[in-house]
Amino acid sequence: MENDVEKTILETINKLSMDGVFDVIKELNDDTVLLESGIDSLGFAILVAELENVIGYDPFVLMEDPIYPRTLKEFVEIYSLYSK
Repeated sequence: MENDVEKTILETINKLSMDGVFDVIKELNDDTVLLESGIDSLGFAILVAELENVIGYDPFVLMEDPIYPRTLKEFVEIYSLYSK
């Protein structure tokens, strides 16, 4: 079951994909490798910026040692860790 953070992330990915920011090439699930999903590094940066507008924080700025999540699940976990 999706939590609120995951739901917001998926909705934002969908919106950006529909707006033509990037083309998600397959159905997303926990094991989806982000760099193989159609979201390139620029798309990732735009996604993080859009999520900061929607959610109100950027966990990659808040981290002591920022990491690039490999999968969608890791991405959601990072956001969930810093959720308010």
